[in-house]
Amino acid sequence: MKDRNPKLFSFSKVYCGIFGHSLKVSKNVTEHVHEYRCAKCGVEMTDTANGFLARLTPKFKETNNYLAKIHQRRRNRKNLLVAEAS
Repeated sequence: MKDRNPKLFSFSKVYCGIFGHSLKVSKNVTEHVHEYRCAKCGVEMTDTANGFLARLTPKFKETNNYLAKIHQRRRNRKNLLVAEAS
């Protein structure tokens, strides 16, 4: 028989298990990629390459941070070129 830790039980997790997560955008990585956090239980999710949602693992966090850096550099370069052309 497994020893269960009473601290792992949460009514919010049960609620989300029955009714689904209430996801809110917590970070805009790019215009198309976002990170989400459940308002009830706090689980974090992100958009995947094929358009579905997946749990935000350390690998996805690293990938999203890298995407955000690339996106920011491209936006800065685009803004700089527009400013020079004006």
